[in-house]
Amino acid sequence: MTQAMFRKVFIYVLGAAFLAVGVLHAQQPKVEARIAGLEGNAEYMSLLREDAQLQQREDSIVNAVEHMRQRLREDPSRRQEFSQEILQLESRIFEIRNAKGRLIDRINTIEQEWVLASLNGVAQQPAGPVAADSAAVPDSLKVRNLVDNLYFREHLPAEDYAALRNAQQLEMRAVDYVNRYFANYGTLSELAESYAAVQTEAEAIEIYERYKALEGMNRVLADSLAGTWNYIFDNKSYAYGYLLDKMGKETILAREEEALSEAARQLSALQGETASEAVADYFLRKRVIIDYEASVAGVLALDAARDSLKGVAAQLEAIDYRLPRVDVAERYFLDYDSVAFSSTPKYTYQHPIPECKVYANGTIYRILLGTYNTKRAAATFRGAYPLFYLVNDAGKWCYYTGGFATLAEAEAAQALLKKRGFVRPEIVVWTDGEYRNLSLEPEAQKLLYRVEITGTDALSDDVKRVIAATAEGYELSRVGQQLFIVGSFDDKAVADRLADAIRQTDTALEIKVAEIAE
Repeated sequence: MTQAMFRKVFIYVLGAAFLAVGVLHAQQPKVEARIAGLEGNAEYMSLLREDAQLQQREDSIVNAVEHMRQRLREDPSRRQEFSQEILQLESRIFEIRNAKGRLIDRINTIEQEWVLASLNGVAQQPAGPVAADSAAVPDSLKVRNLVDNLYFREHLPAEDYAALRNAQQLEMRAVDYVNRYFANYGTLSELAESYAAVQTEAEAIEIYERYKALEGMNRVLADSLAGTWNYIFDNKSYAYGYLLDKMGKETILAREEEALSEAARQLSALQGETASEAVADYFLRKRVIIDYEASVAGVLALDAARDSLKGVAAQLEAIDYRLPRVDVAERYFLDYDSVAFSSTPKYTYQHPIPECKVYANGTIYRILLGTYNTKRAAATFRGAYPLFYLVNDAGKWCYYTGGFATLAEAEAAQALLKKRGFVRPEIVVWTDGEYRNLSLEPEAQKLLYRVEITGTDALSDDVKRVIAATAEGYELSRVGQQLFIVGSFDDKAVADRLADAIRQTDTALEIKVAEIAE
C-alpha cells in the first residue's frame, strides 16, 4: 500500500469512527462543522475553510511534483533543471503543511473548549430527564460513538465521565498527529531519494537541511502523539474497567489485560525496526482499545456502536503501520582531481594558485610538492596542476597537487611526479580535518583500519554480498557473539566506503571504522 493510499484509508477509518460526521474533503468549497453545535462559531468555520483551501493548494502542488518527476524520467538530460523545480515545489508543500498544523491545533482547541463547556453545563444540571443533553448530542452521535450513550453519564462519576468525553474528543487530535506524521514521512522518503541522487554540494546541503528539519518535526509530532494517546488510553481503559468491574465482568477484564500484554510484546519486538515507536504503539494499543470498546458495547447491548467498532477493528487490521526507518547519512562532497601537466601556464597574476581546502569530514589524499619559507611562483612546479597552497603553523608555504580518494591513487600520482623530475613528492592525507604526512611516518607506526560490525548474531546474505563486492580480498571474521570484523585496511577511505555500503544495506547494524596498530 502506498503512503497516499494509507493516508486516505487511515483518515476514512479513524475519522469516521471518532467524529461520525463525515471526513472533510479539501476539494469541497463548502465546509461543515466537525462537531454539531459549532456551526455558529465564525472563527471555527473560517479556520475550517482556510484548512480546506490549504489542502487544495497542497494537492495541486503534489500533482505538479508528480508531473515534474514524470518529465524527469522521460528526459534525464534535464535532470538539474527538473530537480531544482521539484525542490522548490517540495519546499512549498513543507510550508503549507506547517501552516495546516498551526490551523489544526487551533481548530482542536476550539472543539475541546466547546466540549468541556458543554460538559460543565450538563454537570451543573439536576438529575432527571436528559432532554437538554439530547440537544447537545445528536442521535447520530449516540448511535455511532460509544461514549455518547447515556449509560456512561449515568453510571460514571462526573469527573470520570468528563475525562472519558475529553479522551474521545482528543481521538481526532491523535488522528491528526498520525496523518501529519505519515505525510511528512512520505516527503522524507522522497528527500532521501533526491539526496542520494544529487550531484552538487549546494543541492545536497539544501535537501539535507530540509530533511533534518522535517525529521525534527516528526519527532515533535511523535512526542505529541505519545502524550495525547496515553491520556486517551488511560482514561478510556479506566472508565471501561470501572464499569465492567462493577458488573463483575472479570473475563472481559482478563482478556483486555492479556491483549495489552501482547501489544507490549509486539512493540518490544519492533524496537529499532520502524520509523516511530510512538506510531507503532498507537496502532497496537488502538486495536486493543477498539476490541475492548466493542466488548463493552456488547455487554450493554449497544448493537450499533458494537458493529461500528468491529468494522473499524477489521479495517485497522489491514493497515501496515510498520514503516521502515528512513536513515540518511550526510554526504561529503570532496573535490577529487588527478595530477596533470600543461605547457601553458594554468595560474597567473589574475588567477593565482588557490588556497588548499581542508574538509571537516571525509578523507582526501594530496601530494606535497615542497615546503618553502616564502611564496613561490607557479612556474616552480614544472606545469603540474591543480596546485594548492597552505601556510602552516610555522609560517612556511606548503604547495600541494591533486586530490585522491585512495592511497593507491596517491601512490600512482607520486610515482608519476618522480618520473617528471620531482625529487621528493610526499603523500599527505586529511581525515576529518586531521592532517598526516604518510611519507614521513616510520613504517612501524603506520596506522591500519578495520570495519567492526555489531548488533546481530548472524550477517545476512545481502550484507555478505556487499562485503565481498566492496572489499574483495579482505578477510571477514567473527569475534565474540555479536562482533564481526572486516580488514585490516591500510587506506581509511576504502574502510569508510565499505562501512557506508553496509549501513545502506542493513540500517539496524552498528558499523564502526576502528584504528589498529600494525
